[in-house]
Amino acid sequence: MAVAGGAHALHDGYTDLIYVMLPVWQSEFGLSYAALGLMKTMFSLTLAGLQIPSGRLAERFGVPIVLALGTALAGIGFCIAGLSQGIPMLMAALVIAGVGSSTQHPLASALVARAYAGPRSLKALGTYNFAGDLGKMTLPVAGSLLMIVMPWRPMLALLGGLGVLAAIIIYALVPRFTREAPPPARSEGSARAPGRFGQFGFPLLLSVGIIDSATRMAFLTFLPFVLTAKGASVPTIGLALTLVFTGGAAGKLACAFIGARIGAVATVWLTEAATALGMVILLKVPLDFALLLLPLVGIALNGTSSVLYGSVPELVEPARRARAFGIFYTGTIGAGAISPAIYGLLGDAVGVPAAFLTVAGMVLLTLPITLALRPALPHA
Repeated sequence: MAVAGGAHALHDGYTDLIYVMLPVWQSEFGLSYAALGLMKTMFSLTLAGLQIPSGRLAERFGVPIVLALGTALAGIGFCIAGLSQGIPMLMAALVIAGVGSSTQHPLASALVARAYAGPRSLKALGTYNFAGDLGKMTLPVAGSLLMIVMPWRPMLALLGGLGVLAAIIIYALVPRFTREAPPPARSEGSARAPGRFGQFGFPLLLSVGIIDSATRMAFLTFLPFVLTAKGASVPTIGLALTLVFTGGAAGKLACAFIGARIGAVATVWLTEAATALGMVILLKVPLDFALLLLPLVGIALNGTSSVLYGSVPELVEPARRARAFGIFYTGTIGAGAISPAIYGLLGDAVGVPAAFLTVAGMVLLTLPITLALRPALPHA
């Protein structure tokens, strides 16, 4: 858990460190907003697109070496960014970092799922999921503080070197599990095995994850405009987002334990229904009440993800979990990246309030799909 959670915190911290660097790079290299957006997109697309190949590499060469090399490559990418003297080198550095970071989600998740079985897996994956939020909160802050006492180039080199050091620790400490044996053949009428729910269990779970991720990013896109219509200032909007993210971090941890207690299906129904209801209420209430409500909405908004990730091991044969997590993270991250543009077009067409209500309605689409998953989940 320490290795997987630490890797998650480091890699997610690297991802959000880029947001801190964008204004610095704009000033240093005279970049347009479009160029800055392209740089972040290149990193994100590389990270998302190579997760499935990372899972396949781990099946062939093992999790320890692939995860360690990926972490080292991510750190080296940020070191190169610190050495860059122009845009081409900087963009190449971000692509290298994205390639390295593509290994973390599928492999660390599979590692946790292998070490913790049954209901413990859901709790463990929720804890692992929460660790990523800790990295998002700490590494960007560390980078900002370091730039008070040193230029940005040495700061990136220092934090990039942290990734290389972490890679050595990961390789030394990751447990060397024996290769999973293939599942035994089952006679007709025997008990159901994970991943064999008519071959539809995992695709159904993935569809829930895609809808959840897409609506979550759409919510975050529209929230500032909803609050602005209530009279919120820019600092107030910053506070509001902080409240959502703080509640979301707590929700990732809490909902995993709730899911282990009452079941995955019941927890997803609880969190998704609360998300949709919270969005409707946010449109109707005054600003002060909306701010009080946002941490609770954040808990429901982000808590679903821990339950969904934690259910992947129940639906996939152990030998294929790294690949399955790669597919799951690729689908959810890709949906989250695309959805703001799609819902933005809807907002232009019908206005923010109507688009916000549409997002709330889309959240509810996950409920019947999740109910269809009930026979596939032994701890439903």
